[in-house]
Amino acid sequence: MASTETASEDHGTPTAHRIAPGWDGDLAELDPHGTPGYTGDKRDGKARLAALDDELDELQERLYAQHHGQDEGRSVLLIVQGMDTSGKGGIMRHVVGAVDPQGVDITAFKAPTDEERAHDFLWRIRPRAPRPGMIGVFDRSHYEDVLIHRVHGWADEAEIARRYRAIIDFEQELADAGTVVVKAMLHISHAEQGERLLERLERPDKHWKFNPGDVDEREHWTAYQEAYTAALRATSTPQAPWTVVPADRKWYARIAVQQLLLEALRGIDPQWPAADFDVAEQTARLRATMEP
Repeated sequence: MASTETASEDHGTPTAHRIAPGWDGDLAELDPHGTPGYTGDKRDGKARLAALDDELDELQERLYAQHHGQDEGRSVLLIVQGMDTSGKGGIMRHVVGAVDPQGVDITAFKAPTDEERAHDFLWRIRPRAPRPGMIGVFDRSHYEDVLIHRVHGWADEAEIARRYRAIIDFEQELADAGTVVVKAMLHISHAEQGERLLERLERPDKHWKFNPGDVDEREHWTAYQEAYTAALRATSTPQAPWTVVPADRKWYARIAVQQLLLEALRGIDPQWPAADFDVAEQTARLRATMEP
């Protein structure tokens, strides 16, 4: 199993920007093109990602083995937020995709249905919280219901504040139940997003990924940056802190999120469960079936 020390030799460890509770900064102050904590280049980053895959995979399997099927136990919830083209799909493929799929539950929250709109905004979120032994992943999340609503004026300030409080309470409940909440905001620049959208238009194999509405949303870029800043300030808590991950360099965003997952799982330190049967007895029984 590779270690961080081996994989990061001479290049450091990606740290991204951990948002402390009470932060009063601005998203505009954080460089979306940076590689905080890491001095390597794209080739080094790809090597690091591959080198730590085995450790991530083993930790996930140990978590699954130790707690799966129990009513109580540890789990991880990875929340990935970001503007369109910020690289959420790449995180799913290259980071989350490195572990056994049976131990991962990915939910991509789209626009709510009529039924979902008839309930509180967390109604559709709660059932998707990870069960013991699982890594749950939200590709977009309950934060859409404060970000978009704030930008488009679909909710007033009082309602947005109520939703912030509801989110904090919900994430506290998860933490109290044994879930490590990891929140990554993929921070992409306006210019880089434009280039990625243009690539989708120039390549026929990417037309399916293009949504004309993405161009409309670019008109609200400043408002979205302000909405993200407000959400980071309001909802980065000790039990569920935000990390802003520079996302202009896809390779860096991937190793940074991988590092967040590794830290969460190392903190849990799941162990292989002891056998609930007599190993020697079962070994003898099995060998008896192998004799000619």
